[in-house]
Parts: sequence; C-alpha cells; structure tokens
Amino acid sequence: MSVVNGLSVDIEEWFQVGAFEKTIARGDWESLESRVERNTGMVLDLFAEAGVKGTFFTLGWVAARHPALVRRIVAEGHEIASHGWDHARVFTMDAAAFRDDLRRARAVLEDAGGVAVTGYRAPSFSIDARTPWAHRVLAEEGYAYSSSVAPIAHDHYGWRDSPRYAWRPLADAPLIELPVTVAEIAGRRLATGGGFFRMLPAALTDFAVRQVNDAGQPAIFYFHPWEVDPGQPRVVDAPLRSKLRHYSRLGAMAGKLGGLVRRHDWGRIDAITAAR
Repeated sequence: MSVVNGLSVDIEEWFQVGAFEKTIARGDWESLESRVERNTGMVLDLFAEAGVKGTFFTLGWVAARHPALVRRIVAEGHEIASHGWDHARVFTMDAAAFRDDLRRARAVLEDAGGVAVTGYRAPSFSIDARTPWAHRVLAEEGYAYSSSVAPIAHDHYGWRDSPRYAWRPLADAPLIELPVTVAEIAGRRLATGGGFFRMLPAALTDFAVRQVNDAGQPAIFYFHPWEVDPGQPRVVDAPLRSKLRHYSRLGAMAGKLGGLVRRHDWGRIDAITAAR
C-alpha cells in the first residue's frame, strides 16, 4: 500500500516573503498589486486537473482581504490551515504575542471558511531552538498539528537537530510536529520544497519522497502561489541574492508541479495527522 504524502501551499502575497522583508515595508503592502487570488486560483486549477487535495496554510492578512478565496479553497475539498497573521517570524515574538497572532489569524480564517482550523505553519519555518514555548502555546490553543520546522541548517531558517519525521514535541499533549521533507544524502540534509524544488532538478524531490516513503513515513511538500507567477512585479532594489532566490525559474514551476503531483500520492495534512 502506497504512502499518502502531505501536499501544502503557503498562501501569501509576492511582497510578503522573507526575501523582501527588509526591502518592502509592511506599511506599503496595501499600495502594492495583489496577485494572490489569481495565483492561488491557478494552483487550485492545477490540483483539480490532477485530482489531488492539499492543505493551504493561509495568512490571516490575506483571508481578511480575500474571503472568497478561502471559501473556494474549502468548497473544492482542501484544508484551510493557519500561516499566522502577517508573516511575522515566530522567533521575533514572545509567547504572549505568538498567542495573539494565532488567535487573530484563526478567527478570520474560520469566519471566512466556515470550518475549524486545526493546523499551523510558522512563517519561514521559524519555530526552532529559539522558541521553546511555541509548541506549548499551539497545544494550549487547541491545534492538532504544526508543520513549522525545516530540519536543516540554512542561512534563512532551519532546525538541524529536529527529528526528520513527525514527532510529538510535548509529553503531555497530542500535538504533532510534521517537519517539511528533506533528502538525506551521505549524512547531509537537503531541502526539497519551495524554491529548492523550483531551482533544482525535480528528481531530487522525487528521491526524497521515495526515501521517506520507504521508511514508512509521509513526505511533506510545500510551495507558494507566487512561484507559479513569472509576470509578478520585480523588486529592483532588493539584494541580488534575494532576487535570485525569488525570481529564478518561475516560468518552469507550474509544469514541474504538474508532474510531481502525478508521480506520488498526495492528500491533506489534517488527514495524515488523524491517521497517526
């Protein structure tokens, strides 16, 4: 019997990404072109054509401005989960601020979608060794799972000491942490989702999925709607490294995704969590 893997999308605008957080001020967001509804619609169409369901980790900020998008995601059989309010990284908050962020986002998501929100993903995988209180807060707020850890060493994010597969961070709570999938080659861990999938050969992600499935574990794959949008505005004054990470191979992403979702079995992360 094949393993069902977690297919996930982090719903945010092109201007809310970590790569531009020091270039684009939050106060300017409202004046910038919104493309999230268009781009997420393309993703939903791609999933419908492939006959797959997934989890859409959505910013509360986006849900407040595009409630019809949240309703469409739910109506098409996908899971709505929380990506926090406005892409603030968890390690920039204390426990009280994190709790407020969770509550604010969840209220808007549940109001728009009409369904309970039980999953969470930290912006930029920002739950790590610096946030020992984060899983406790999630459990107290009634979340069933988090998919907020990237078990790698990376300049932008990562918690290399995290378990590679699903684990329970609290001995006295049922909360499950499902790290995003990495490939392990000669003792090194390599990221396989998002920009790594976009820029590296798809065979690396296929290898990682087969590797974790052979261990009896589900892969957790992620990407962003802005990654299927080669026509998005260019941030000319961003650092070169940020521009390379954000804009490289955007035109190839939709085709690569279409192949990936057909080569493996995929589903919602809440269903994977419930089966554990």
